[in-house]
Amino acid sequence: MSDLFLGAPTQHASEPAASRRARQRGKARKAKERRKRRRRSIVVIVMALALVLGAGYVVWSVVGPMLSSGGGEETVTDYPGPGSGEVQVAVAQGDSGGAIGQTLVDAGVVATTSAFTAAFTANPDAPSIQPGTYTLQLQMKASDAVAALLNTANRVSLKVTVAEGLSRDDVFTRVNEVTGIPVDALNAAVADPAVGLPAEAGGNVEGWLYPATYQIEPGATAASVVKQMVDQTVGVLTAKQVPREQWEDVLIRASLVEREARRDEDRGKIAQAIQNRLDKDMILQIDASLAYGLGKPGTGLTTADKSVDSPYNLEENTGLPPTPIASPGEKSIDAVLSPTPGPWIFWVAINLDTGETLFSETYTEHQENVALLRQWQKENPTS
Repeated sequence: MSDLFLGAPTQHASEPAASRRARQRGKARKAKERRKRRRRSIVVIVMALALVLGAGYVVWSVVGPMLSSGGGEETVTDYPGPGSGEVQVAVAQGDSGGAIGQTLVDAGVVATTSAFTAAFTANPDAPSIQPGTYTLQLQMKASDAVAALLNTANRVSLKVTVAEGLSRDDVFTRVNEVTGIPVDALNAAVADPAVGLPAEAGGNVEGWLYPATYQIEPGATAASVVKQMVDQTVGVLTAKQVPREQWEDVLIRASLVEREARRDEDRGKIAQAIQNRLDKDMILQIDASLAYGLGKPGTGLTTADKSVDSPYNLEENTGLPPTPIASPGEKSIDAVLSPTPGPWIFWVAINLDTGETLFSETYTEHQENVALLRQWQKENPTS
């Protein structure tokens, strides 16, 4: 056999050592380059993955709070706002944050009760949200909805102001002018048990329609309006710890003070003068009561009117009138509860513009004061 088959040396075997080392170095260099390329590829992949994850985080931070998975369906948990359109929603007395949230969800204002209750809890002013009807936007961010409910400009209601000293007829006329609720309906509502007129009133609401400014919600009934005013009176009397059996008596006296006093500083004196007359079993001679009974203004009374048979004619009858003659305010109620001590029996306003009033203990002094009034009237014929 030839040497080729007998294990003759190969070309590498006869390759010079220097060439062999050069070739090995080349292989090592190529292997190193391949490792570098692999590392660069891994870095690129990691960076790309980081970019993808980062972008995903940004998207989720914006959209994520609005979306959650449940039952295989995507559900909005909070709208991004600011909302659009408008809708009216009613917040009832005593509604919790959760109850308000459910109302808003049903109306399409917020996405979920959980979003609203979270925003409600986060806002320290939220517990001061008042009952009433509000105009809000649809699809509002929950925190914006809380802020909107705190803004009284969004409240939908009619304001009815009952001034001190108005009679029942005057009050109901005012309510009718603002709300359109018929006066007949308001009068009929007085007998509705839902109004809660105390038994002490004897079925007569005169004096129980507390003077204040009331928010009348859309759709309010005659009974609900009257109830607001009666409740306010009961609340004031209760807060002042007036015994219930004295409620009507206090309102009668306070209504007389309300119609007689022209200045706050005179209220306590008039209240005391009324009591002094009652203690002496004297007639009160208060024209405002007679005018009320006749259904005419006090300036329209005649001499003949003072002899009419009427329980409100305090020229003929001793004691108090059978009911209040107007709605007394808090200052007149306070005057009755804490009258100014003094011996006065008579009082008369001697200046009908300023309301300056003089008080006296004797009839002679009173006549002198009346003369001052007549002189003022002579000097001011158009007043």
